[in-house]
Amino acid sequence: MEQFIVEQIKYGLKLVPGNLAKSFFVKSENADTRALRGRSFICGVCHPNENFDQLKEAGIGWIRIDIPFPYEKDGSLRAHYLGFKEKCMRFVNQGIKVMAVTPYPQDYLEYGADVRTEEGCREIRRIARFLAQDLRGCVAALQITNEMGIPRFTLPFTMDEAALFIGIQLQEIYPIRGNLLIGFNCCGPAADLVARMLPYKAYMDYVGIDIYIGCFDSYGGFLWMFEALLRYLWGCFRKPVLLQEFGYIGDGHPKTKKQKTALLEGYGAKSEADAEKHIEAFTANLPASVSDHVKLLAQNDPARYADVLFRSDFKNHLYRELPKVTKIPGFDHTPAGQAKFYETLLPRLYALPFVCGAFVYCYMDSDKCYICGQSDCPTETRWGLVDRTGSPKPAYYAVKKAFGRIRFLDAAAKQ
Repeated sequence: MEQFIVEQIKYGLKLVPGNLAKSFFVKSENADTRALRGRSFICGVCHPNENFDQLKEAGIGWIRIDIPFPYEKDGSLRAHYLGFKEKCMRFVNQGIKVMAVTPYPQDYLEYGADVRTEEGCREIRRIARFLAQDLRGCVAALQITNEMGIPRFTLPFTMDEAALFIGIQLQEIYPIRGNLLIGFNCCGPAADLVARMLPYKAYMDYVGIDIYIGCFDSYGGFLWMFEALLRYLWGCFRKPVLLQEFGYIGDGHPKTKKQKTALLEGYGAKSEADAEKHIEAFTANLPASVSDHVKLLAQNDPARYADVLFRSDFKNHLYRELPKVTKIPGFDHTPAGQAKFYETLLPRLYALPFVCGAFVYCYMDSDKCYICGQSDCPTETRWGLVDRTGSPKPAYYAVKKAFGRIRFLDAAAKQ
């Protein structure tokens, strides 16, 4: 874990400032961006339900979902994968295109395909070729895996291995892709991954990025940071840039010191310092879904438990809060603030000629946080354009208005 983090810091300090500065002086379009924007700006959402009328009413023309790993241990196709293909066709038959995310490294390792071996690389290439051919007609675009650089998605691979894992799949699919769009995504600047992916830029139609300014960790940000990060990727690759995940939490607030103390006491500690003194017992008292994730991030080393719980962004999961500084000024984490975010940002994204589309994260609120498993953790439960019953939130109508305007402008440009 330490080596993984040091790699990110080293490459980030070395590469971000220069490339970010240069990117502001690069011409904002080329033949690739004009061609992809000519197909119409991608107006998409992540993880939709199947209320097709509601989706289409909001101007949503694309969805983004994960591909289950296709094979059982014996090489037969998994029922879950076959069900995925059927799901895709339900959207396709409604005129909605699918951006599909290929499986994660851990899925390949469990199957026995390891990018750190020649045999594993051959098998990863074979599976990439199979997915591109088998999903033809079901999906319109592929994103090769997701957010390499986030430890829970990437480990045990190093960043060099993660880039190789992505790159060989791009190489395998690109010559046979036909009308299929292919690319990869990074999370934030991820300069360490960007630098490693530059040798593969000839094998991608787009470069993707996920941006969540003002929603994670204990710091905020500003809307201009979206434009800066998108321009940074454009400056590095000169490929159309796709915002493959972005959004704003629609509900959440900070906890008071008294509330935090009460929560710690419920787990058997008087304070954070007291919890650190008895960290294994404290961790054992946490809900199983929370303690299990702490152990995962700490790689089952009790000496690291306190760092995960009290000195990382997981602290927000422990306290089930959004700290006071975790927001964009002027955009509160409320239904109205979430709607204002989309109303303001989406037109600015469309105005960037090298940006070919954006996928809102996500369509529906979640019943529990997928990281810590708690139903009242705002970090991963209140992103939706609709609530858990499927009823539209103010953000739904904001996206509907913005996507409607974008589609109108796209249509006008083609006349």
